[in-house]
Amino acid sequence: MAIALLRPYLLYLAWLVSVVATLGSLYFSEIRGYVPCELCWFQRILMYPQAIILGIAAYRQDYNIRRYVLPLSVIGGATSFYHYLLQKVDALALTQPCRDGVPCNIEYINWLGFITIPFLALTAFVLITVLLAMIKPEQ
Repeated sequence: MAIALLRPYLLYLAWLVSVVATLGSLYFSEIRGYVPCELCWFQRILMYPQAIILGIAAYRQDYNIRRYVLPLSVIGGATSFYHYLLQKVDALALTQPCRDGVPCNIEYINWLGFITIPFLALTAFVLITVLLAMIKPEQ
């Protein structure tokens, strides 16, 4: 029942999540001064366009946008999950995918012992994926 009430707003909610994630990443880098690692840049590359694409789709009520945005969101989620594992699993930290600049296993924030920047990105990618999966294309 609640899903049926939310269904017309799912695209707007996905857009809102992408905007908050984009602004959050800009806050951490531009205001707090945290230098993004290589995996953070990949996550940004996959999130930033979603804020624009989902905004246009929400404005035009284009529910078929899923086929274009879902790959960005799923790949971004997988990248965020891998990045989070690099931070939290010591054995994976030995792989060192970030060879230049900031190491990928650095934790600028660690709220409640598990919330890091890649975790926040993962949450955003998962939310966008779930919201878009709930949209009926013919809406």
